[in-house]
Amino acid sequence: MRPVGSKYLLEEPLGRGATGTVWRARQRETAGAEAAVAGQPGETVAIKVLKEELANDADIVMRFLRERSVLLRLTHPNIVRTRDLVVEGDLLALVMDLVEGPDLHRYLRENGPFSPVAGALLTAQIADALAASHADGVVHRDLKPANVLLKNDGERLHPMLTDFGIARLADSPGLTRTHEFVGTPAYVAPESAEGRPQTSAVDIYGAGILLYELVTGRPPFAGATALEVLHRHLSEEPRRPTTVPEPLWTVIERCLRKDPDQRPSAENLARALRTVAAGVGVHSTPAQVDAALGVGALLAPDPAPAPVPETPGAADPTQVLPSNAGSYDPSAATSVMPSTGPGAGGPGAAGPTSVMPPVPADPEGPHPWQGQLQAARDRNEQTQVQYLDPSQDPLRRRPQRHPQQPPAHQRPPQPPQHQQRYAPPPPGPQQQPYAPAPRQQYAPPQPPPQQPQGPAPRQQREPRPPRQRNANPMRIPGLGCLKGCLFTLVLLFVAGWLVWELTPLQDWVAQGKGYWTAIGDAISTVTDWISELGGTSSGQ
Repeated sequence: MRPVGSKYLLEEPLGRGATGTVWRARQRETAGAEAAVAGQPGETVAIKVLKEELANDADIVMRFLRERSVLLRLTHPNIVRTRDLVVEGDLLALVMDLVEGPDLHRYLRENGPFSPVAGALLTAQIADALAASHADGVVHRDLKPANVLLKNDGERLHPMLTDFGIARLADSPGLTRTHEFVGTPAYVAPESAEGRPQTSAVDIYGAGILLYELVTGRPPFAGATALEVLHRHLSEEPRRPTTVPEPLWTVIERCLRKDPDQRPSAENLARALRTVAAGVGVHSTPAQVDAALGVGALLAPDPAPAPVPETPGAADPTQVLPSNAGSYDPSAATSVMPSTGPGAGGPGAAGPTSVMPPVPADPEGPHPWQGQLQAARDRNEQTQVQYLDPSQDPLRRRPQRHPQQPPAHQRPPQPPQHQQRYAPPPPGPQQQPYAPAPRQQYAPPQPPPQQPQGPAPRQQREPRPPRQRNANPMRIPGLGCLKGCLFTLVLLFVAGWLVWELTPLQDWVAQGKGYWTAIGDAISTVTDWISELGGTSSGQ
Protein backbone atom coordinates (compact mmCIF):
# COMPACT_ATOMS: atom_id res chain seq x y z
CA MET A 1 0.00 0.00 0.00
CA ARG A 2 1.17 3.52 -0.80
CA PRO A 3 -0.18 6.70 0.82
CA VAL A 4 -1.37 9.55 -1.38
CA GLY A 5 -1.36 12.73 0.62
CA SER A 6 -2.58 12.37 4.18
CA LYS A 7 -6.11 11.20 3.41
CA TYR A 8 -5.87 8.35 0.86
CA LEU A 9 -4.12 4.99 0.60
CA LEU A 10 -3.56 3.13 -2.70
CA GLU A 11 -4.47 -0.59 -2.64
CA GLU A 12 -4.27 -2.15 -6.13
CA PRO A 13 -4.06 -0.95 -9.76
CA LEU A 14 -7.21 -1.17 -11.86
CA GLY A 15 -5.85 -0.09 -15.24
CA ARG A 16 -3.16 1.87 -17.07
CA GLY A 17 -3.57 4.48 -19.77
CA ALA A 18 -1.53 6.91 -21.81
CA THR A 19 -1.52 9.56 -19.06
CA GLY A 20 -1.45 7.54 -15.85
CA THR A 21 -2.58 4.60 -13.74
CA VAL A 22 -5.98 4.13 -12.06
CA TRP A 23 -5.83 2.64 -8.56
CA ARG A 24 -8.40 1.30 -6.15
CA ALA A 25 -7.83 3.32 -3.00
CA ARG A 26 -9.27 3.74 0.48
CA GLN A 27 -9.92 6.97 2.31
CA ARG A 28 -8.02 7.22 5.59
CA GLU A 29 -9.79 10.27 7.01
CA THR A 30 -12.40 12.83 6.07
CA ALA A 31 -11.27 15.29 3.40
CA GLY A 32 -11.13 18.97 4.13
CA ALA A 33 -13.18 21.87 2.80
CA GLU A 34 -11.07 22.05 -0.38
CA ALA A 35 -12.53 18.71 -1.60
CA ALA A 36 -15.88 18.49 -3.39
CA VAL A 37 -16.82 15.31 -1.47
CA ALA A 38 -15.57 14.96 2.09
CA GLY A 39 -16.15 11.22 2.26
CA GLN A 40 -15.86 8.93 5.24
CA PRO A 41 -12.89 6.97 6.66
CA GLY A 42 -12.74 3.52 5.08
CA GLU A 43 -14.68 4.55 1.95
CA THR A 44 -13.39 3.07 -1.34
CA VAL A 45 -12.50 5.50 -4.13
CA ALA A 46 -10.64 5.49 -7.45
CA ILE A 47 -7.46 7.56 -7.84
CA LYS A 48 -5.78 8.30 -11.16
CA VAL A 49 -2.08 8.99 -10.62
CA LEU A 50 -0.59 10.89 -13.55
CA LYS A 51 2.78 9.95 -15.02
CA GLU A 52 5.89 11.44 -13.51
CA GLU A 53 6.82 13.43 -16.63
CA LEU A 54 3.47 15.21 -16.40
CA ALA A 55 3.68 15.76 -12.67
CA ASN A 56 7.18 17.22 -13.01
CA ASP A 57 6.01 19.87 -15.51
CA ALA A 58 5.35 23.16 -13.75
CA ASP A 59 2.85 24.25 -16.42
CA ILE A 60 0.70 21.17 -15.85
CA VAL A 61 0.78 21.59 -12.08
CA MET A 62 -0.26 25.25 -12.34
CA ARG A 63 -3.09 24.39 -14.73
CA PHE A 64 -4.06 21.51 -12.45
CA LEU A 65 -4.48 23.89 -9.55
CA ARG A 66 -6.11 26.61 -11.66
CA GLU A 67 -8.80 24.24 -12.99
CA ARG A 68 -9.64 22.85 -9.55
CA SER A 69 -12.93 24.73 -9.23
CA VAL A 70 -14.19 23.63 -12.66
CA LEU A 71 -13.32 19.96 -12.17
CA LEU A 72 -14.85 19.74 -8.72
CA ARG A 73 -18.17 21.34 -9.69
CA LEU A 74 -18.64 19.24 -12.86
CA THR A 75 -21.39 16.86 -11.77
CA HIS A 76 -23.93 14.81 -13.76
CA PRO A 77 -25.53 11.36 -13.38
CA ASN A 78 -23.54 10.16 -16.42
CA ILE A 79 -20.17 11.69 -15.41
CA VAL A 80 -17.72 10.10 -13.00
CA ARG A 81 -17.39 12.82 -10.39
CA THR A 82 -13.99 14.20 -9.41
CA ARG A 83 -13.96 14.32 -5.60
CA ASP A 84 -10.53 15.80 -4.87
CA LEU A 85 -7.19 16.77 -6.43
CA VAL A 86 -3.90 15.86 -4.75
CA VAL A 87 -0.59 17.64 -5.39
CA GLU A 88 2.27 16.33 -3.29
CA GLY A 89 5.91 16.58 -4.38
CA ASP A 90 6.25 14.82 -7.73
CA LEU A 91 2.78 13.22 -7.44
CA LEU A 92 -0.31 14.53 -9.21
CA ALA A 93 -3.57 12.62 -8.74
CA LEU A 94 -7.33 12.90 -9.27
CA VAL A 95 -9.62 11.30 -6.68
CA MET A 96 -12.85 10.05 -8.30
CA ASP A 97 -15.87 7.93 -7.49
CA LEU A 98 -15.23 4.20 -7.91
CA VAL A 99 -17.45 2.65 -10.61
CA GLU A 100 -17.80 -1.11 -10.30
CA GLY A 101 -18.09 -2.38 -13.86
CA PRO A 102 -16.20 -2.80 -17.14
CA ASP A 103 -15.49 -0.07 -19.64
CA LEU A 104 -17.41 0.03 -22.93
CA HIS A 105 -14.42 -1.14 -24.99
CA ARG A 106 -14.08 -4.34 -22.96
CA TYR A 107 -17.84 -4.94 -23.02
CA LEU A 108 -17.93 -4.68 -26.82
CA ARG A 109 -15.00 -7.08 -27.15
CA GLU A 110 -16.65 -9.68 -24.91
CA ASN A 111 -20.33 -9.36 -25.94
CA GLY A 112 -20.34 -7.99 -29.48
CA PRO A 113 -22.18 -4.95 -30.90
CA PHE A 114 -25.44 -3.49 -29.56
CA SER A 115 -28.78 -3.45 -31.31
CA PRO A 116 -29.70 -0.13 -33.01
CA VAL A 117 -32.18 0.72 -30.22
CA ALA A 118 -29.76 -0.10 -27.39
CA GLY A 119 -26.89 1.73 -29.09
CA ALA A 120 -29.02 4.84 -29.63
CA LEU A 121 -30.25 4.95 -26.02
CA LEU A 122 -26.74 4.40 -24.61
CA THR A 123 -25.25 7.15 -26.79
CA ALA A 124 -28.13 9.47 -25.80
CA GLN A 125 -27.04 9.26 -22.14
CA ILE A 126 -23.46 10.04 -23.14
CA ALA A 127 -24.77 13.02 -25.13
CA ASP A 128 -26.54 14.22 -21.97
CA ALA A 129 -23.20 14.19 -20.13
CA LEU A 130 -21.57 16.11 -22.99
CA ALA A 131 -24.34 18.69 -22.97
CA ALA A 132 -23.78 19.32 -19.25
CA SER A 133 -20.00 19.64 -19.66
CA HIS A 134 -20.31 21.91 -22.72
CA ALA A 135 -22.65 24.19 -20.79
CA ASP A 136 -19.91 24.50 -18.16
CA GLY A 137 -17.25 25.23 -20.79
CA VAL A 138 -15.53 21.81 -20.58
CA VAL A 139 -14.73 19.92 -23.81
CA HIS A 140 -13.69 16.28 -23.39
CA ARG A 141 -11.84 15.77 -26.73
CA ASP A 142 -10.99 12.10 -26.06
CA LEU A 143 -14.40 10.46 -26.31
CA LYS A 144 -13.96 6.72 -26.94
CA PRO A 145 -15.36 3.44 -25.53
CA ALA A 146 -12.42 3.04 -23.15
CA ASN A 147 -13.43 6.30 -21.39
CA VAL A 148 -17.03 5.14 -20.81
CA LEU A 149 -17.57 2.99 -17.70
CA LEU A 150 -20.69 0.79 -17.43
CA LYS A 151 -22.24 0.85 -14.00
CA ASN A 152 -24.57 -2.08 -13.35
CA ASP A 153 -27.88 -0.77 -11.96
CA GLY A 154 -29.64 -4.08 -11.63
CA GLU A 155 -31.16 -4.81 -15.05
CA ARG A 156 -29.72 -1.82 -16.98
CA LEU A 157 -26.26 -0.59 -17.89
CA HIS A 158 -25.67 2.98 -16.79
CA PRO A 159 -22.86 4.66 -18.82
CA MET A 160 -20.49 6.96 -16.92
CA LEU A 161 -18.14 9.27 -18.84
CA THR A 162 -14.72 9.67 -17.24
CA ASP A 163 -11.34 11.39 -17.77
CA PHE A 164 -12.71 14.94 -17.92
CA GLY A 165 -9.84 16.04 -15.72
CA ILE A 166 -7.28 14.77 -18.18
CA ALA A 167 -9.06 16.58 -21.00
CA ARG A 168 -8.77 19.85 -19.06
CA LEU A 169 -5.02 19.34 -18.71
CA ALA A 170 -4.47 18.25 -22.32
CA ASP A 171 -3.57 21.72 -23.61
CA SER A 172 -0.55 22.09 -21.34
CA PRO A 173 2.88 22.06 -23.03
CA GLY A 174 4.02 18.98 -21.12
CA LEU A 175 1.46 16.83 -22.89
CA THR A 176 1.46 18.48 -26.28
CA ARG A 177 5.21 17.88 -26.53
CA THR A 178 4.54 14.15 -26.23
CA HIS A 179 1.48 13.98 -28.51
CA GLU A 180 0.96 16.16 -31.55
CA PHE A 181 -2.77 16.24 -30.94
CA VAL A 182 -5.10 15.43 -28.08
CA GLY A 183 -7.06 12.22 -28.57
CA THR A 184 -6.91 8.77 -30.14
CA PRO A 185 -6.38 8.48 -33.95
CA ALA A 186 -9.47 6.30 -34.51
CA TYR A 187 -11.73 8.88 -32.78
CA VAL A 188 -10.04 12.22 -33.49
CA ALA A 189 -11.93 14.94 -35.35
CA PRO A 190 -10.56 16.34 -38.65
CA GLU A 191 -9.99 19.81 -37.20
CA SER A 192 -7.95 18.30 -34.35
CA ALA A 193 -5.82 16.32 -36.81
CA GLU A 194 -5.12 19.47 -38.84
CA GLY A 195 -4.37 21.64 -35.80
CA ARG A 196 -7.29 24.02 -36.41
CA PRO A 197 -9.19 25.75 -33.56
CA GLN A 198 -11.34 23.27 -31.68
CA THR A 199 -14.80 23.59 -30.18
CA SER A 200 -17.32 21.27 -28.57
CA ALA A 201 -17.99 19.90 -32.08
CA VAL A 202 -15.00 17.55 -31.62
CA ASP A 203 -17.01 15.70 -28.94
CA ILE A 204 -19.97 15.39 -31.33
CA TYR A 205 -17.64 13.83 -33.92
CA GLY A 206 -16.38 11.39 -31.29
CA ALA A 207 -19.96 10.54 -30.29
CA GLY A 208 -20.77 9.72 -33.93
CA ILE A 209 -17.80 7.34 -34.17
CA LEU A 210 -18.70 5.78 -30.82
CA LEU A 211 -22.30 5.22 -32.00
CA TYR A 212 -21.04 3.66 -35.25
CA GLU A 213 -18.82 1.29 -33.27
CA LEU A 214 -21.62 0.38 -30.86
CA VAL A 215 -23.92 -0.90 -33.64
CA THR A 216 -21.21 -2.40 -35.92
CA GLY A 217 -18.45 -3.51 -33.56
CA ARG A 218 -15.69 -1.46 -35.23
CA PRO A 219 -14.90 2.23 -35.88
CA PRO A 220 -15.62 3.61 -39.38
CA PHE A 221 -12.00 4.49 -40.17
CA ALA A 222 -9.10 2.10 -39.60
CA GLY A 223 -5.60 1.63 -40.98
CA ALA A 224 -2.19 0.09 -40.42
CA THR A 225 -0.67 3.33 -39.08
CA ALA A 226 -1.93 6.40 -37.23
CA LEU A 227 -1.08 8.57 -40.25
CA GLU A 228 -3.26 6.43 -42.51
CA VAL A 229 -6.17 6.66 -40.06
CA LEU A 230 -5.86 10.46 -39.85
CA HIS A 231 -5.76 10.71 -43.65
CA ARG A 232 -9.00 8.73 -43.90
CA HIS A 233 -10.62 11.03 -41.32
CA LEU A 234 -9.71 14.00 -43.51
CA SER A 235 -10.53 12.63 -46.97
CA GLU A 236 -13.05 9.76 -46.78
CA GLU A 237 -16.76 9.65 -46.04
CA PRO A 238 -18.13 6.77 -43.91
CA ARG A 239 -20.19 4.09 -45.63
CA ARG A 240 -23.53 2.95 -44.31
CA PRO A 241 -23.57 -0.70 -43.16
CA THR A 242 -26.61 -2.77 -44.09
CA THR A 243 -27.45 -3.41 -40.41
CA VAL A 244 -27.89 0.29 -39.56
CA PRO A 245 -31.45 1.68 -40.05
CA GLU A 246 -31.85 4.79 -42.19
CA PRO A 247 -32.89 7.15 -39.32
CA LEU A 248 -29.92 6.07 -37.20
CA TRP A 249 -27.57 6.53 -40.16
CA THR A 250 -28.88 10.07 -40.58
CA VAL A 251 -27.75 10.84 -37.02
CA ILE A 252 -24.32 9.23 -37.56
CA GLU A 253 -23.81 11.06 -40.86
CA ARG A 254 -24.62 14.45 -39.29
CA CYS A 255 -22.20 13.83 -36.41
CA LEU A 256 -19.38 12.83 -38.80
CA ARG A 257 -19.53 15.92 -40.99
CA LYS A 258 -16.05 17.18 -41.89
CA ASP A 259 -17.14 20.79 -41.28
CA PRO A 260 -17.57 21.29 -37.51
CA ASP A 261 -20.10 24.09 -38.10
CA GLN A 262 -22.53 21.53 -39.59
CA ARG A 263 -22.61 19.22 -36.57
CA PRO A 264 -25.48 19.38 -34.07
CA SER A 265 -25.20 20.28 -30.42
CA ALA A 266 -25.02 17.60 -27.73
CA GLU A 267 -28.52 18.50 -26.49
CA ASN A 268 -30.06 18.10 -29.97
CA LEU A 269 -28.09 14.87 -30.47
CA ALA A 270 -29.57 13.34 -27.31
CA ARG A 271 -33.10 14.34 -28.37
CA ALA A 272 -32.62 12.92 -31.88
CA LEU A 273 -31.24 9.61 -30.60
CA ARG A 274 -34.23 9.04 -28.33
CA THR A 275 -36.56 9.84 -31.23
CA VAL A 276 -34.76 7.29 -33.42
CA ALA A 277 -34.80 4.65 -30.67
CA ALA A 278 -38.57 5.06 -30.32
CA GLY A 279 -39.15 4.86 -34.09
CA VAL A 280 -36.98 1.86 -35.08
CA GLY A 281 -38.21 -0.54 -32.40
CA VAL A 282 -40.49 -3.51 -32.97
CA HIS A 283 -43.47 -1.93 -31.20
CA SER A 284 -43.14 1.51 -32.77
CA THR A 285 -46.30 3.34 -33.77
CA PRO A 286 -46.71 4.94 -37.23
CA ALA A 287 -46.27 8.39 -35.67
CA GLN A 288 -42.99 7.33 -34.03
CA VAL A 289 -41.76 5.85 -37.32
CA ASP A 290 -42.54 9.09 -39.16
CA ALA A 291 -40.77 11.10 -36.45
CA ALA A 292 -37.69 8.87 -36.76
CA LEU A 293 -37.61 9.28 -40.55
CA GLY A 294 -37.72 13.06 -40.10
CA VAL A 295 -35.00 13.13 -37.45
CA GLY A 296 -32.85 15.34 -39.67
CA ALA A 297 -34.97 18.34 -38.64
CA LEU A 298 -33.81 17.89 -35.02
CA LEU A 299 -30.12 17.88 -35.95
CA ALA A 300 -29.70 21.57 -36.62
CA PRO A 301 -26.10 22.84 -36.40
CA ASP A 302 -24.98 24.13 -33.03
CA PRO A 303 -25.21 27.96 -33.20
CA ALA A 304 -22.81 28.55 -30.26
CA PRO A 305 -20.34 25.70 -29.70
CA ALA A 306 -18.17 25.84 -26.59
CA PRO A 307 -14.62 26.91 -27.57
CA VAL A 308 -11.52 25.13 -26.37
CA PRO A 309 -9.17 27.56 -24.59
CA GLU A 310 -5.97 28.06 -26.56
CA THR A 311 -3.99 29.19 -23.50
CA PRO A 312 -3.63 26.94 -20.43
CA GLY A 313 -6.00 28.22 -17.78
CA ALA A 314 -7.82 30.66 -20.06
CA ALA A 315 -11.20 29.07 -19.32
CA ASP A 316 -11.50 30.45 -15.80
CA PRO A 317 -10.22 33.73 -14.38
CA THR A 318 -7.77 33.54 -11.51
CA GLN A 319 -9.34 33.83 -8.08
CA VAL A 320 -7.67 35.93 -5.41
CA LEU A 321 -7.76 34.50 -1.92
CA PRO A 322 -9.23 36.86 0.69
CA SER A 323 -7.52 37.56 3.97
CA ASN A 324 -9.57 34.88 5.77
CA ALA A 325 -8.41 31.97 3.61
CA GLY A 326 -9.91 29.41 5.97
CA SER A 327 -13.43 30.28 4.82
CA TYR A 328 -12.53 30.24 1.12
CA ASP A 329 -15.25 28.90 -1.16
CA PRO A 330 -13.94 27.44 -4.45
CA SER A 331 -17.31 28.10 -6.11
CA ALA A 332 -17.37 31.78 -5.13
CA ALA A 333 -17.23 34.63 -7.61
CA THR A 334 -13.93 35.85 -8.93
CA SER A 335 -12.29 38.53 -6.79
CA VAL A 336 -10.62 41.46 -8.53
CA MET A 337 -7.34 42.93 -7.37
CA PRO A 338 -7.45 46.68 -6.64
CA SER A 339 -5.80 49.04 -9.07
CA THR A 340 -2.15 49.88 -8.43
CA GLY A 341 -1.96 53.15 -10.36
CA PRO A 342 -0.68 56.45 -8.99
CA GLY A 343 -2.59 57.37 -5.91
CA ALA A 344 -4.10 53.94 -5.48
CA GLY A 345 -3.33 51.97 -2.35
CA GLY A 346 -1.52 53.12 0.74
CA PRO A 347 2.11 53.25 1.72
CA GLY A 348 4.05 50.30 0.43
CA ALA A 349 1.64 49.56 -2.40
CA ALA A 350 3.17 48.11 -5.52
CA GLY A 351 3.73 50.58 -8.32
CA PRO A 352 3.03 50.06 -11.98
CA THR A 353 5.34 47.91 -14.05
CA SER A 354 8.32 49.85 -15.38
CA VAL A 355 9.65 49.26 -18.86
CA MET A 356 13.44 49.29 -19.27
CA PRO A 357 14.67 51.59 -22.04
CA PRO A 358 16.32 49.89 -25.01
CA VAL A 359 20.08 49.51 -24.84
CA PRO A 360 21.67 51.41 -27.75
CA ALA A 361 24.04 49.33 -29.83
CA ASP A 362 27.58 50.52 -30.47
CA PRO A 363 27.77 51.22 -34.22
CA GLU A 364 31.56 50.88 -34.23
CA GLY A 365 31.94 47.77 -32.07
CA PRO A 366 30.75 44.25 -32.89
CA HIS A 367 27.13 43.31 -32.45
CA PRO A 368 26.39 41.44 -29.18
CA TRP A 369 25.19 38.45 -31.20
CA GLN A 370 28.55 38.25 -32.91
CA GLY A 371 30.30 38.02 -29.54
CA GLN A 372 27.92 35.26 -28.44
CA LEU A 373 28.53 33.30 -31.63
CA GLN A 374 32.30 33.71 -31.23
CA ALA A 375 32.09 32.45 -27.66
CA ALA A 376 30.09 29.44 -28.81
CA ARG A 377 32.71 28.69 -31.45
CA ASP A 378 35.46 28.91 -28.85
CA ARG A 379 33.64 26.53 -26.53
CA ASN A 380 32.82 23.97 -29.19
CA GLU A 381 35.71 22.46 -31.10
CA GLN A 382 35.13 22.57 -34.82
CA THR A 383 34.94 19.32 -36.72
CA GLN A 384 37.81 18.77 -39.16
CA VAL A 385 37.32 17.02 -42.49
CA GLN A 386 40.03 14.50 -43.35
CA TYR A 387 40.73 12.98 -46.76
CA LEU A 388 40.25 9.22 -46.93
CA ASP A 389 41.77 7.07 -49.64
CA PRO A 390 38.96 5.26 -51.51
CA SER A 391 40.92 2.01 -51.31
CA GLN A 392 40.74 2.25 -47.50
CA ASP A 393 37.06 3.13 -47.33
CA PRO A 394 35.23 0.05 -45.99
CA LEU A 395 32.02 1.19 -47.71
CA ARG A 396 33.65 1.28 -51.16
CA ARG A 397 36.17 -1.50 -50.88
CA ARG A 398 34.94 -4.83 -52.18
CA PRO A 399 36.22 -8.14 -50.84
CA GLN A 400 38.58 -9.67 -53.41
CA ARG A 401 39.29 -13.34 -53.77
CA HIS A 402 42.88 -14.40 -53.44
CA PRO A 403 43.94 -16.88 -56.16
CA GLN A 404 45.31 -20.18 -55.00
CA GLN A 405 49.08 -20.01 -54.62
CA PRO A 406 51.10 -22.66 -56.52
CA PRO A 407 53.53 -24.90 -54.62
CA ALA A 408 56.86 -23.46 -53.53
CA HIS A 409 58.88 -25.40 -56.12
CA GLN A 410 56.65 -24.06 -58.94
CA ARG A 411 56.71 -20.42 -57.96
CA PRO A 412 58.67 -18.15 -60.34
CA PRO A 413 61.68 -16.37 -58.86
CA GLN A 414 60.78 -12.98 -57.53
CA PRO A 415 62.86 -10.07 -58.77
CA PRO A 416 64.87 -8.32 -56.06
CA GLN A 417 62.99 -5.51 -54.41
CA HIS A 418 64.83 -2.28 -53.97
CA GLN A 419 64.18 -0.33 -50.86
CA GLN A 420 62.71 3.08 -51.53
CA ARG A 421 64.17 6.03 -49.86
CA TYR A 422 61.55 8.40 -48.47
CA ALA A 423 62.40 12.00 -47.93
CA PRO A 424 61.25 13.44 -44.60
CA PRO A 425 58.33 15.85 -44.78
CA PRO A 426 59.27 19.53 -44.87
CA PRO A 427 59.03 21.32 -41.56
CA GLY A 428 55.82 23.27 -41.09
CA PRO A 429 53.44 24.59 -38.46
CA GLN A 430 52.04 22.22 -35.91
CA GLN A 431 49.02 20.37 -37.26
CA GLN A 432 45.67 20.74 -35.59
CA PRO A 433 43.81 17.64 -34.41
CA TYR A 434 41.72 15.94 -37.05
CA ALA A 435 43.66 17.74 -39.84
CA PRO A 436 44.48 15.75 -43.01
CA ALA A 437 47.98 14.28 -42.90
CA PRO A 438 50.30 15.61 -45.67
CA ARG A 439 51.27 13.17 -48.37
CA GLN A 440 54.80 11.79 -48.02
CA GLN A 441 57.29 12.57 -50.72
CA TYR A 442 59.61 9.87 -51.94
CA ALA A 443 62.73 9.76 -54.14
CA PRO A 444 62.92 7.62 -57.28
CA PRO A 445 64.53 4.21 -56.73
CA GLN A 446 68.28 3.88 -57.45
CA PRO A 447 69.27 1.74 -60.47
CA PRO A 448 70.60 -1.73 -59.60
CA PRO A 449 74.39 -2.35 -59.84
CA GLN A 450 75.79 -3.55 -63.15
CA GLN A 451 76.12 -7.34 -63.44
CA PRO A 452 78.31 -9.27 -65.96
CA GLN A 453 76.59 -10.11 -69.19
CA GLY A 454 75.68 -13.77 -69.52
CA PRO A 455 72.99 -15.97 -70.97
CA ALA A 456 69.62 -14.79 -69.82
CA PRO A 457 67.90 -17.35 -67.64
CA ARG A 458 64.83 -18.92 -69.12
CA GLN A 459 61.75 -17.42 -67.63
CA GLN A 460 59.47 -20.01 -66.23
CA ARG A 461 55.88 -19.86 -67.20
CA GLU A 462 53.50 -19.13 -64.39
CA PRO A 463 51.26 -22.09 -63.59
CA ARG A 464 47.65 -21.72 -64.53
CA PRO A 465 45.44 -21.31 -61.49
CA PRO A 466 43.00 -24.15 -61.02
CA ARG A 467 39.55 -23.58 -62.32
CA GLN A 468 37.17 -22.66 -59.59
CA ARG A 469 33.62 -23.78 -59.65
CA ASN A 470 30.85 -21.33 -59.23
CA ALA A 471 30.24 -20.66 -55.57
CA ASN A 472 26.48 -20.45 -56.07
CA PRO A 473 25.48 -22.97 -58.76
CA MET A 474 21.88 -22.94 -59.81
CA ARG A 475 20.09 -25.94 -58.37
CA ILE A 476 16.78 -27.19 -59.73
CA PRO A 477 14.72 -28.93 -57.02
CA GLY A 478 13.88 -32.54 -57.95
CA LEU A 479 16.22 -32.73 -60.95
CA GLY A 480 17.99 -35.86 -59.63
CA CYS A 481 14.68 -37.63 -59.05
CA LEU A 482 13.54 -36.68 -62.55
CA LYS A 483 16.68 -38.19 -64.08
CA GLY A 484 16.13 -41.45 -62.20
CA CYS A 485 12.50 -41.63 -63.31
CA LEU A 486 13.42 -41.04 -66.97
CA PHE A 487 16.13 -43.70 -66.82
CA THR A 488 13.71 -46.21 -65.28
CA LEU A 489 11.13 -45.51 -67.99
CA VAL A 490 13.73 -46.09 -70.70
CA LEU A 491 14.75 -49.42 -69.12
CA LEU A 492 11.12 -50.54 -68.86
CA PHE A 493 10.52 -49.57 -72.48
CA VAL A 494 13.57 -51.56 -73.73
CA ALA A 495 12.66 -54.58 -71.60
CA GLY A 496 9.08 -54.54 -72.87
CA TRP A 497 10.26 -54.32 -76.47
CA LEU A 498 12.62 -57.30 -76.03
CA VAL A 499 9.86 -59.38 -74.43
CA TRP A 500 7.50 -58.50 -77.27
CA GLU A 501 9.98 -59.38 -79.99
CA LEU A 502 11.75 -62.45 -78.53
CA THR A 503 8.82 -64.30 -76.99
CA PRO A 504 5.63 -65.77 -78.52
CA LEU A 505 3.66 -63.01 -76.81
CA GLN A 506 2.49 -61.66 -80.17
CA ASP A 507 0.98 -65.04 -81.18
CA TRP A 508 -0.77 -65.41 -77.84
CA VAL A 509 -2.32 -61.98 -78.14
CA ALA A 510 -3.38 -62.68 -81.75
CA GLN A 511 -5.04 -66.02 -80.82
CA GLY A 512 -6.84 -64.50 -77.87
CA LYS A 513 -5.76 -67.16 -75.38
CA GLY A 514 -6.02 -66.68 -71.68
CA TYR A 515 -3.06 -66.43 -69.37
CA TRP A 516 -3.25 -69.95 -67.93
CA THR A 517 -4.14 -71.47 -71.28
CA ALA A 518 -1.07 -69.82 -72.88
CA ILE A 519 1.11 -71.08 -70.01
CA GLY A 520 -0.27 -74.62 -70.39
CA ASP A 521 0.30 -74.60 -74.16
CA ALA A 522 3.86 -73.35 -73.64
CA ILE A 523 4.55 -76.15 -71.13
CA SER A 524 3.05 -78.74 -73.55
CA THR A 525 5.16 -77.41 -76.42
CA VAL A 526 8.34 -77.59 -74.37
CA THR A 527 7.44 -81.13 -73.20
CA ASP A 528 6.75 -82.32 -76.78
CA TRP A 529 10.01 -80.75 -77.97
CA ILE A 530 11.96 -82.54 -75.27
CA SER A 531 10.18 -85.82 -76.08
CA GLU A 532 10.92 -85.48 -79.76
CA LEU A 533 14.51 -84.63 -78.96
CA GLY A 534 14.78 -87.78 -76.81
CA GLY A 535 13.18 -89.97 -79.46
CA THR A 536 15.46 -88.68 -82.13
CA SER A 537 18.54 -89.37 -80.07
CA SER A 538 17.39 -92.94 -79.21
CA GLY A 539 16.58 -93.71 -82.88
CA GLN A 540 20.02 -92.88 -83.96
